[in-house]
Amino acid sequence: MSLELKLSGKTAIVTGGSAGIGLATAKALYSEGVNVAMSTTGYAYAARNQERLENAVAAIQSLPTPGAKVIAISADLTKAEDVEKVVSTTLAQFNQIDILINNAGSARAGSFLESTDDLFLDAWNLKLLGYIRLVRAVVPHQKSRGDGRIVNIVGGAGRTPRPNFLAGGTSNAALLNFTKGISKELAEYKIRINAISPGATATERAETLARQNAQAQGITVEQVKAQNIQSIPLKRIAQPEEIAALALFLVSDLAASITGTEIIVDGGSTPGV
Repeated sequence: MSLELKLSGKTAIVTGGSAGIGLATAKALYSEGVNVAMSTTGYAYAARNQERLENAVAAIQSLPTPGAKVIAISADLTKAEDVEKVVSTTLAQFNQIDILINNAGSARAGSFLESTDDLFLDAWNLKLLGYIRLVRAVVPHQKSRGDGRIVNIVGGAGRTPRPNFLAGGTSNAALLNFTKGISKELAEYKIRINAISPGATATERAETLARQNAQAQGITVEQVKAQNIQSIPLKRIAQPEEIAALALFLVSDLAASITGTEIIVDGGSTPGV
């Protein structure tokens, strides 16, 4: 039996879409015939992020697809007005928003005693409030259509705290609470919301975190990577395409009875139940 996702003709917003899991998910959606509006985080390196986003759009447009379109929206998702810009631009272009993939986040790793308030506030403003604002902005349109699918890309540190990643971990933990808590209210309007929590994944961001952790621990990047692999029972790093495949399943009708849940993709690393 082949899996028929039946997503063609729908429209998705994918944040953090210029690389890694976001780009893999945008490509996968586009290949299924979904119109995709991609945004950057945009708050720190606007020019660089815009160039990366345009390159990502060009790469996606080179893929064979049955009539789908992709657009790039440069936005600072720490600002409420830019969140509204992403939503209004998508509606102006495609007239609907069926799917939201929240994926933007860039918390730094490092020693807690060397962490400033700004390190925590940056993580919370971008990822936690960014996700919440996008859900709040998108839901009225999905509610009026009587259907919606939302996936929050969260992260294993929300469930398994790491001492060198507390800003990101606290944001992730709050997002798990939010996803679970809001799911029952959204269910009344046939809107499903779920979380995916990747563990170690082969992305550019993972390379950055490895360098930051190496600096904090006073060891080499290679030693950090070796530690990561050793902690994974399956002894492999997930690929972004694996996370994208799960996201597509969750936004399809094949997952019509799944909402308010978290799916962990970490090779068996999470110690709890």
